[in-house]
Amino acid sequence: MAGGLAAILFAACGSHPTGAAGNGGWKSYSGDREVERRVDSVLKLMTLEEKIGQLTQFSANWSITGPVMSDDFQPYLEQGLVGSIFNATSVEGIRRMQQVAVESSRLGIPILFGQDVIHGYRTIFPIPLAEACSWDLEMMRRTAEIAAIEAASDGINWTFAPMVDIARDARWGRVMEGAGEDPYLGSKVAEARVIGFQGGGDGKALGELQTVLATGKHLAAYGAAESGRDYNTAELSEHTLRNVYLPPYEAAAKAGVATFMASFNDINGVPATANRWLLTEILRGEWGFNGFVVSDYTGINELVPHGVAEEEKHAAELALNAGVDMDMTGATYIKYLKQSVEEGKVSEKNIDNAARRILEMKFLLGLFYDPYRYLDEERAKRNTLTPEFLETARKAVAASVVLLKNDNGVLPIGRERAVTLALVGPLMNDSVNLNGEWAGLADRNKSIPILQGLTEKYRGSSVRLLYAEGASLTETSPAKIAEAVAAARRADIVIAAVGESYHWSGEAAVRTDIRLPEAQRQLLEALKATGKPIVLVNLSGRPLDLSREDETMDAILQAWFPGTQGGHGIADVIAGDYNPSARLAISFPRNIGQLPIYYNRKSTGRPVDLNDERVDYRSSYLDCSITPLYPFGYGLSYTTFTISDVKLDKPSMKAEGDRITVTATVANSGDREGEMVVQLYVRDLIGSTTRPVKELKGFRKVPLKAGESREVTFEINSDDLAFYGSDMRKKCEPGEFKLWVAQSSDDNGLEAQFSVE
Repeated sequence: MAGGLAAILFAACGSHPTGAAGNGGWKSYSGDREVERRVDSVLKLMTLEEKIGQLTQFSANWSITGPVMSDDFQPYLEQGLVGSIFNATSVEGIRRMQQVAVESSRLGIPILFGQDVIHGYRTIFPIPLAEACSWDLEMMRRTAEIAAIEAASDGINWTFAPMVDIARDARWGRVMEGAGEDPYLGSKVAEARVIGFQGGGDGKALGELQTVLATGKHLAAYGAAESGRDYNTAELSEHTLRNVYLPPYEAAAKAGVATFMASFNDINGVPATANRWLLTEILRGEWGFNGFVVSDYTGINELVPHGVAEEEKHAAELALNAGVDMDMTGATYIKYLKQSVEEGKVSEKNIDNAARRILEMKFLLGLFYDPYRYLDEERAKRNTLTPEFLETARKAVAASVVLLKNDNGVLPIGRERAVTLALVGPLMNDSVNLNGEWAGLADRNKSIPILQGLTEKYRGSSVRLLYAEGASLTETSPAKIAEAVAAARRADIVIAAVGESYHWSGEAAVRTDIRLPEAQRQLLEALKATGKPIVLVNLSGRPLDLSREDETMDAILQAWFPGTQGGHGIADVIAGDYNPSARLAISFPRNIGQLPIYYNRKSTGRPVDLNDERVDYRSSYLDCSITPLYPFGYGLSYTTFTISDVKLDKPSMKAEGDRITVTATVANSGDREGEMVVQLYVRDLIGSTTRPVKELKGFRKVPLKAGESREVTFEINSDDLAFYGSDMRKKCEPGEFKLWVAQSSDDNGLEAQFSVE
């Protein structure tokens, strides 16, 4: 337990009244009356400045994710005026800072240590968008759990993940950090990752040594930034906000996420950091969230250039009154809130409640009992890059690779085939880019290149390998291309690993040209001229415009940024040891002019007949289809599947408290074992507002042996069909519906109808 007065008050805290009375309406996250009493006991001993200190986060600047603040926070730490520290790493470094907070300050209140643990800490898993393409919720829960274990073992107790923003525009670099374009899939992924970080699986619970606080971010609609330009404004109706963008945040809240982060963007003119309607009325009032809200990096300071705050003092007042409990690295609260209280511009009650929320998390993490409980060098060594973690990472890679094209069955290339492979491309022997952005504290040089993975896979087999780089990411030369072409001519099949630099996606990484760079296109054209079959392995943090490659390549694997075990997992897919099962969580455009593009669009009053896309005064393009190159839910396998016998247990259901059961037979009609992602879509034909042409309402990932068939069951209840209509109330409206049990969002083969009364 912490030192100073905190030790004395802890022993006597049972005599204080419960937090239910006299606390300004604070509702605790845990609902534990004993924790509430202890929080109030600490609060009673704190000065106003010390309370504001709990609302303050500083960055240790050991790794940088935003502007470097000039404030030296050491004096604040010694005075107990720091609630949290961002970017501190290592057991030794964190122990030093915690020791100052606990042993030098008046009350000895411990601090939280936060870090961007996005898709791994030391063991790096595929980027979140890639994992979402696996549609494997248990796997995503487990990778988040492993990330939490590694981070917590290094002294971290708070991660700024999962990002649950819906993303429909591939220009936005942060598409790599979320789960794609669909609110239903995004909500399921949000729930799985919150549980993975915080506990709830395998009997673990928040506060155990292998869990960390999770953060739902970025509230809200950060992925709706105009033009895909990071930090840009989001102009969207409340109807779209509630029906499309808010559901994954609400799912995170219902899953028990401990914290939320306010987004950088403004929504319809009001920056999220100053948006009381969003952070208090919806988040706390409608969803019942009782954790705490943190700003994004200097997000409060940025209310000044947004043009809603006159200066930083005003910005601090706007944010605190809107519902932001903690200031991330901006130092506005610690500098100005005491004066704001004295001037009556901020209520001390609001400061008390914000401090309560933060103190409660420290109690739940056990930091008041033992501020050093997470700090154990031996435990850190035991829980880092273990064989089991690496094996999970390898499986996650294979499960996240999407097979986009496979003409003439060029893939897989089994070990028994007597073939020569030419391995070329800028990312074939690369380890640095494999981890993608937000790659924790991993050593990029230790990630497994594709060349190494394939070399180890085919060692001792009938497959012979040749290697030539051919081009860097952005440059090539006649000599380099000639070397690659010579290797291709000596080979039976070419495997080309191309794509992006990891710096080209992530925060502030917006691209207006999402094609492969010219040097890589030149290399692929030269290889195509050899007449040899070409397998393209694309590594990127976003969907790219692969229209030219779709026309010219024989097979395409979308491998994203796969992480630590990238080379091994990709080799497993190429060799056929893993049959691709991933399906796209985000649509791939035919060109950048289609963006934003997404499957759950509206029909419009002049819809296009997708079987006859004439442009005679229809909602269409003169020079391109309105459909994506590869749609949401799409992905191929080394086997084939069929769906038949779609049945409903009844033709209609009531608008409240009722459900319909849907069954279908799924069969593996090919000659290999595989997994199929069976997808359920519905369409509300007539609504009080226009409705999407399709909406995902369920999915199952079904393993099937060759020739095997299985019945799959879905339930659709009235809540699944509810939406915010013209009166902005969420309800299921009576009417006629269509449904499809399908292999992707553009699969219209098996259709059924039902009604809601």
